[in-house]
Amino acid sequence: MSYEHFYPVFEEMERQDMVLNLHGELPPSAGKDITVLNAEEAFLPTLLDLHRRFPKLRIILEHCTSAAAIEAVKSCGPTVAATITAHHLFLIVDDWAGDPHAFCKPVAKLPSDRRALLKAVVSGDSKFFFGTDSAPHRAEAKRADRVAADALEQGVEMGVIRAEDVTKEKLEDFLSESGRSFYKVEDTRKERIVLSKPSDAVENLLRSADGSVEVVPFRRAKMTWGVSWR
Repeated sequence: MSYEHFYPVFEEMERQDMVLNLHGELPPSAGKDITVLNAEEAFLPTLLDLHRRFPKLRIILEHCTSAAAIEAVKSCGPTVAATITAHHLFLIVDDWAGDPHAFCKPVAKLPSDRRALLKAVVSGDSKFFFGTDSAPHRAEAKRADRVAADALEQGVEMGVIRAEDVTKEKLEDFLSESGRSFYKVEDTRKERIVLSKPSDAVENLLRSADGSVEVVPFRRAKMTWGVSWR
């Protein structure tokens, strides 16, 4: 696909020091054999080309899911970064293939891809930081003939804390410091995330206060760390 039509926009964004946020996947119409499993990897040459053309443009590859995406972002200069979601640190293709409540886009990939995401998170590399992409679809929309994409997360740290070599400093960098630095946002509120060890499993069904909306967490019936702000 050609993005030449948008080059003037990207040029101005570069001049204004704005951030270009990309959901990096090629659509099926871009060529044959493009599926949900390889759409992200097929987009990476476009990411590299945009970075080459606009080296000072800050670009974020949102919710990356593959080892190929990790390597592509690492190969770029400091103006390119990526977000990683909590659910992609847990899920692989087998999970969403059998459970519509774990179906999200971009879809979770292979175990090797999940390992690459975890490795990037605990590496301390500031090019990778947390992005939620949590979408609490109604339960009926996740069970419909055409299933709604995206999963409901619980606990932003849940995938990270499982890694053996994660430290408090690396966890803070991933969840807050690296992203804030890339966006050039000053920490004026001085709030902190407090983690609490799980005492109960996540509920199978969550309801809105008035009971009119029901959602199913993908971590239902599993022990998951809690999060609060101070």
